[in-house]
Amino acid sequence: MSKRPVGCLFEVLETLVLTLVIFLIIQNFVAQPYRVQQQSMEHTLEPDQYVLVDKLTPRVNPYQRGDIVVFAPPPDWGREDGTPYIKRVIGVANDVVSLADGKVTVNGTTLAEPYVYDGQATEPLGTESTWRVGEGELFVMGDHRMNSQDSRAFGPITVESVIGRAWLRYWPVATFGILPTPVYPEVTATAP
Repeated sequence: MSKRPVGCLFEVLETLVLTLVIFLIIQNFVAQPYRVQQQSMEHTLEPDQYVLVDKLTPRVNPYQRGDIVVFAPPPDWGREDGTPYIKRVIGVANDVVSLADGKVTVNGTTLAEPYVYDGQATEPLGTESTWRVGEGELFVMGDHRMNSQDSRAFGPITVESVIGRAWLRYWPVATFGILPTPVYPEVTATAP
């Protein structure tokens, strides 16, 4: 009996195991695909589009206002199937986020938000209309404000709950491209 078929089988098995290990390393530490399942980011992201979530660069480049993040929702807010949420960062540590007259202000500056769904006004979802974002927290909202459960309802989220930063839309192919991240140069940081 020839030992050649056993050697080939071992090489194939070795290649499959190595491929699986590389895939798991990339998926857990570098990037992972995410299917948009909510309508809260319309028209920026539509349901059933796929984005690539960057897990690596947030370790050296902290989340900024305007980033789109995927995160585990707070307890009692998540769906039963464990689906992560996807929202836009509005406030970072030490920011004061306020809602008044349908507008969002951060540290006293009204944000220009061209990405908001059909120019919807931003209204509070509860009794609070002003939040101070603590250290290690982010204030997030969906772009489709009238169809989003976000920090207006459950308050700021912890940075630890964030899976990563969505940066590339890759499916459907017609929508392929880097997700634009607005900057807010007019917003100044507040002292802790």
